[in-house]
Amino acid sequence: MSDQSYAPTTIGVPLWKRLAIYALIFLIGFLLGLIPMWLNAHRIAKDLETTRVELRRSQMRSALSGAAIDARRGDYEPARKAMSDFFTVLNTELDRGEDSTLDQTQRDAVRPLLTQRDEIITLLARNDPAAADRLSNLDAAYRKATGNAQPLSSPQ
Repeated sequence: MSDQSYAPTTIGVPLWKRLAIYALIFLIGFLLGLIPMWLNAHRIAKDLETTRVELRRSQMRSALSGAAIDARRGDYEPARKAMSDFFTVLNTELDRGEDSTLDQTQRDAVRPLLTQRDEIITLLARNDPAAADRLSNLDAAYRKATGNAQPLSSPQ
C-alpha cells in the first residue's frame, strides 16, 4: 500500500477553503438574483403608491360629481351623505400637508371650498332644489382647482 492518505482535499486545497469558496459563490449568485427582484419590487411599490394617490383623487371627484347628480335628480339624502364624506376626506387631505394627494397649489385652491360645507349640507338636508346648482358649481370649481376642468373625452 502506498503511504498516501485519503484526506478530503482536492489538489492540495483543504475542505474548509473549498466550502468557503462554495459559500461565496452561492452568496454571489443569491445577490445577483436578489438585486433585480428588489429593484422590481421597489418599482412596483412606487407604481402602487401612484395608483393609490390617483384612486383617492378619483374617489373624491366621484363623490362630488355623484352628489351633484343625485341632487339634480332630487335624491337629496344620498347627495348629503356623499357631500359629508367628500368634505371629510377633503379636510383630511388638507391636514396631511406634504403627504396629501394634492400638491400645494391645489390645496390652496380647494381650501376655500370648505367654507361652503355647512351651507351645502343644510340645503341638501332641507331638500332645497338650489343645492343642485350649488353642487354643480362646487364640482366645477373643484375640478378647476385640481386640474380636472375638462371631462374625459369619450372614444369615437
